Amino acid sequence: MHRTRPTAAITGVGAIAPGRAGRDAFWELISSGRTATRRISSFDPAPFRSQIAAECEFDDGAVTDTRLHGADRANQLAVAAAAEAWQDAGIHAAPERIGVVAGSAVGCTIALEREYVRLSGRGARWLVDVDRADTRLHDHLVPSSILRDIAWTVGAEGPCRMVSNGCTSGLDVARHGLRMLHACDLDAVVVVGADAPISPITVACFDAIKATSPNNDDPVHASRPFDRDRDGFVLGEGAAALVLEKPRDAENRGADVYARLLAAESRANAYHMTGLRTDGRELAEAIRAALEVSGLDAADIDYVNAHGSGTKQNDRHETAAVKAALGPRARSIPMSSIKSMIGHSLGAIGTLELAACALMLRHQFIVPTANYRTPDPECDLDYVPGTGRAARVRALVSVGSGFGGFQSAVALTDEGWSA
Repeated sequence: MHRTRPTAAITGVGAIAPGRAGRDAFWELISSGRTATRRISSFDPAPFRSQIAAECEFDDGAVTDTRLHGADRANQLAVAAAAEAWQDAGIHAAPERIGVVAGSAVGCTIALEREYVRLSGRGARWLVDVDRADTRLHDHLVPSSILRDIAWTVGAEGPCRMVSNGCTSGLDVARHGLRMLHACDLDAVVVVGADAPISPITVACFDAIKATSPNNDDPVHASRPFDRDRDGFVLGEGAAALVLEKPRDAENRGADVYARLLAAESRANAYHMTGLRTDGRELAEAIRAALEVSGLDAADIDYVNAHGSGTKQNDRHETAAVKAALGPRARSIPMSSIKSMIGHSLGAIGTLELAACALMLRHQFIVPTANYRTPDPECDLDYVPGTGRAARVRALVSVGSGFGGFQSAVALTDEGWSA
């Protein structure tokens, strides 16, 4: 089949994930099947239904750039991931030929909540004393401050774009980055997903709709995608970054290429804010579109990186979508969820999943779905339970689903693949 759109080489990967920070630590965690889900330590979670999360071992104070002092944790995570990816790529380009796309679902939540609590006397005052406000309050209000800080870090003066599509933001940055790379004729685009939502207001929001797991007595095993006894997702935080280049540019400079980004497509279900149809039709359509654009078909796919949030409805919906999109071959394709190990970091998770996919292509190893113990008759695919496996992986699809009905799919291959 013929590829109908340009592609991109992924030449840099950065990851600040739950557990120890950095790309290598991220890979070691997810390839070993260990989990980073624990009781929340950043504030007292006792009043909440769900008291667990996957936190990064990351010291905000370790960022040395004085322009970032006082920035929200999401900004700090984004900058650290972007710096690692940019250094990894080793590219030298004129500032005006470098673009940035950043994705975040909830922006600078921690700083905004902190300022609201402080200035309003924990909600007691409608009118607040603006003279007491943090001088960076505007930065905390607008998520584009994350985008600006990334651009500062990598020295980008080219086109920039902020994406906030809820929980598909981290996948959707790949679509925007791929198109920006070619439409604007850039040398490189840095795509980043970042969120630091582990705060009382976010925990309360998900408590209200009972989307998160209440398994507080066993946080290590609380995130159980596709398992019959799953009871919600575990909130996470983090950031990941990918450096995209035109394949010929990467080849000409002898770059070390992790993977080829072939296509990134999205659909919306226009159905419900949080609900999903059981047939998975819109996600299936996104997968089919990604395959069509990339020149792949079901027979080419060696792995599916699942959204796999661990809620009852999502895992049923996603299983149905993969079956509908990939047909009978779906039953023989391994499919796993890294949310079982690092939780659900909202707008960051899609980019963390793409980073994981790039590393799986690099290492030819499929990471597992941790905590999968009891099969669910409604979820009957190969979820790679418990232990990862060495495998020949040449082409894969990573999928995501978000509140508001957003459904996204990204197709990646190893550098040697050709249609």
